[in-house]
Amino acid sequence: MTQPTPSAAELDARDPLAALRERFSLPAGVVYLDGNSLGALPIGVHDRLANVIDQQWGERLIRSWNESDWYNLPLSVGDRIAPLLGVGKGEVVVGESTSVSLFRVLAAALRLRGDRQVVVTERENFPTDLYILDGLRQLLPSLEVRFWDESVSAAAVLDGAGVLMLTHVDYRTGRIRDMRELSAAARAAGALTVWDLSHSTGVLELDIARDGADFAIGCGYKYLNGGPGAPSYTWVAPALIEQVRQPLEGWLGHKSPFAFVPEYEPAPGIRRFITGTQQVLSLAALDESLKMWERVSMSEIRRKSMAQTSRFIERVEAECKGYGLTLISPREGQLRGGQVSFAHESGYPIMQALISRGVIGDFRTPNILRFGFSPLYVSFADIDRAVATFAEILRTDAWRAPEFASKQTVT
Repeated sequence: MTQPTPSAAELDARDPLAALRERFSLPAGVVYLDGNSLGALPIGVHDRLANVIDQQWGERLIRSWNESDWYNLPLSVGDRIAPLLGVGKGEVVVGESTSVSLFRVLAAALRLRGDRQVVVTERENFPTDLYILDGLRQLLPSLEVRFWDESVSAAAVLDGAGVLMLTHVDYRTGRIRDMRELSAAARAAGALTVWDLSHSTGVLELDIARDGADFAIGCGYKYLNGGPGAPSYTWVAPALIEQVRQPLEGWLGHKSPFAFVPEYEPAPGIRRFITGTQQVLSLAALDESLKMWERVSMSEIRRKSMAQTSRFIERVEAECKGYGLTLISPREGQLRGGQVSFAHESGYPIMQALISRGVIGDFRTPNILRFGFSPLYVSFADIDRAVATFAEILRTDAWRAPEFASKQTVT
C-alpha cells in the first residue's frame, strides 16, 4: 500500500537540522531560495564584526595583528573549511576573490605541466572561469584551450592536455560532475585537475583528495554564508604543494615576510597561496559563519537537500503543470546539487513576480528560473509556500504586469 506523502509540518517536526534556522537572520514573510548565490546572514556575524571594528581595530589598532591573530586568519578560517572538503588541517587557505584564486591555481598547474600547455574545459562552464582562462591565454600565447562535451570521450579530448578545469556542480542546472571518474581520466592522460567547488561546498558530501582532485577553489558567500563578496578558498594536493609556484607571489605568502628581503621565497605549504594582505573584516565574518558547521553532519545536510529539492520538483510539476515549465535539473537526486532549475520562455518576469511576493530565487539567461535550497535554514513549509505562490502567479498571469519585464542590473 502506498504511503501518504508526509506534510511539511511532519517533515519539519522530524528534521534534525530544523533548529539551525534560528541561527540566521531571515526577514519575516520571505522564503529565501537563493542561498546558492548569496547565503543568508548568520546571527553571530553582526556581533563578531562589531567586536573586530570597535575593539580589535578601534581600541587595539595594529596590535591586533598579534593579539587577535589577524596574521593567521587565512589558515585558521581554512581549517574550518577543510572538513567540508574532506581534507586535513593546514591544507586550505582563504583570501582573495574566487576569480583570483582560480587564476593562481590554473597558472600554477600549467607551470607544473611544462610543455603540455593545453587546458580542457566546457564551453558551458561558469563564465568567469572562462574569462580567467582567456586572460591566461593572452599572457601565454602558446596556451591552447579545448572545449569538451560528452559527444567526445574524455580520453580523446585529454590527449596531450596539461590541465582539466571543471566546475563540480553546473551553475545553471545543478548537475553534479563525477569528480572521481574525471580526475582518474585526467591522471591517466597525464593532466592535472582544477575543480571549482563554489556550488558544492556546504551542500554536498565531499572528499576531494579521495576523488583525485589536484587543485580546488571555491567561494565563501554561497552555502557557507560568509556574506557578499566573502573571500574564496584554495586547496592544493599535499603531494604537489611544495612543488608549486603561483604567479601572484606576494608579501604575506613569503617564507619570512618580516625579513623584508627583495628575493621571493615561498612559505611552506598552502600559505604560499596568500597574495596580498588579508581582508580581516571579511575573514572574520566568514569565520563566524563557519562555526555552525562544527556540529553539523554533512550526511544530514545532503539527505535533507535531496529531500527538499525532490519535494520541490514533485510539487511544481503537479501544481504548475501546463504552464510551459521544463525541468532542466537532473531528476535523480544523486546527480543533483542543492538547486532546482526550470526553463520557461518568460523566466525573467516570472521570477520577478515571485520575488515581489516574497519567494526569492534568481534568473539565469536565457530562460532559467533557479532555486537554491540551503538545508541550514530552508524549511519544508517554505517549499510548500513557494510552490503555492509559483502556481498562483502562473494561474493568474500575474507575471505579465509591466513592472516585471524591466530587467535589473543583477538578475
